[in-house]
Amino acid sequence: MTRTEYDAVVVGAGPNGLAAAITLAGEGWSVLLLEANDVVGGGARSMPLTLPGFVHDFGASIFPLGAGSPFFRTLPLQEFGLEWIHPEVALAHPLDGGGAAALHRSVAETAAGLGPDGEAWRTLMEPLARAWPELAEEVLQPMLHVPRHPLLLTRFGLRAMLPVQTLVRHLFRREPARALFAGIGAHSALPLESVASAAFGLILGVAGHAAGWPMVRGGAGALTQALVAYFETLGGAVRTGVRVRSLDDLPPARAVLFDITPRQFLDIAGGRLPAGYRRRLEAYRYGPGAFKIDYALREPIPWVSDVCRRAGTLHLGGTLDEIAVSEREVAAGRHPERPFVLVAQNSLFDSTRAPEGRHTAWAYCHVPQGSTVDMTNRIEAQIERFAPGFRDCVLDRHILAPADLERADANLIGGDVNGGAAILSQLIARPVLSLTPYRTPLPGVYLCSFSTPPGGGVHGMCGYHAAQAVLRDLGSTSSQPGRKVFRALQI
Repeated sequence: MTRTEYDAVVVGAGPNGLAAAITLAGEGWSVLLLEANDVVGGGARSMPLTLPGFVHDFGASIFPLGAGSPFFRTLPLQEFGLEWIHPEVALAHPLDGGGAAALHRSVAETAAGLGPDGEAWRTLMEPLARAWPELAEEVLQPMLHVPRHPLLLTRFGLRAMLPVQTLVRHLFRREPARALFAGIGAHSALPLESVASAAFGLILGVAGHAAGWPMVRGGAGALTQALVAYFETLGGAVRTGVRVRSLDDLPPARAVLFDITPRQFLDIAGGRLPAGYRRRLEAYRYGPGAFKIDYALREPIPWVSDVCRRAGTLHLGGTLDEIAVSEREVAAGRHPERPFVLVAQNSLFDSTRAPEGRHTAWAYCHVPQGSTVDMTNRIEAQIERFAPGFRDCVLDRHILAPADLERADANLIGGDVNGGAAILSQLIARPVLSLTPYRTPLPGVYLCSFSTPPGGGVHGMCGYHAAQAVLRDLGSTSSQPGRKVFRALQI
């Protein structure tokens, strides 16, 4: 390293580490970003996992919160190569018999496809989607804050604090709408009977209407590349292949921000932490794992439903009751025979993902934390259920079990892609109960990973809020996400 001292050092170059680094660099701070892997990006990377010419996303592949992020939307990432692709249908949820429910950007179009439940869907989603910029600012930050839009937050919170099961049975009479919302809510990796599980269905559903469920042209790694390129124009430095094992490994800096989970932070700094804070981090709970398969395909997945052939994302789980059973089984430490499966078919909308005439698919299901059970046959049975002949399309497959995910990204503890269980207590205290949960007891040391508010998803808001805490403690603040960063680029 040519410099020996920085204003800030950020450890971990996932989306949140990058967001923190950009926010500080935009304020004129000298920032060093360290990444243990040889490639930056964390869960937002692309790589050739199967056959030559096929591009697969290691982690996230569809980005409703990325497109709707209050922080990302202030950055000129398009000038650095980022291009969002919006599939014709954002999300499809097939049902037995050949039908399917669908989430469209348009609330009206979505409602029109839900028959008698269309008006209830419109009443639930339309006011929140219309107010997405204000709602996103409220919900994508610590829960313990003084709201700027209290009436809007109350409208959201009255529904969000309910279990998915309670909300959908109260609002919807028919299976298509019930199943559609249940599948979105199941992104929480919680039993659908859990308090506040409906929050995930609302946030992701509303984001889908307000910002879409897009993918990134060229792969998720193109989002990371745009963030890195912008950071470097602000004078930031990136070093890969640097694994930090102790605070003593770091160069002198005014602030150090860790884009890592509590367990890893304890390994690095545990001996210096007060006993009470250390115990609270030790009690932090991780959520279920993921079992993921990437496919190289000779042709598109042969869905029975036409709407599924036009969708970027699919939720395979059947009815509300079936999805509830699947997620309940996972929470109890068991492996469901019919898992809830999430599928992305990027190559239908992005020709850079596969050789001409070929296709990719990305699929995963929830499994118990640290599972070692092979879920391949169960995942493929769910795909075959709604797309008979799918297995005949497979040229190659690449499996990432929970242990594989953690080896490739140490933040994915036991395969947990959300940075910690999304139970209500950890939505409020993430990772500890504090008005500024990013601040640790060590002077100048902060956490900025998805184990801090607002939690999982590729949106950068954990890193942004952590950097704002640093600026409040040690320097100047900006009035809104990214404003000074954007101005610096234009000057």
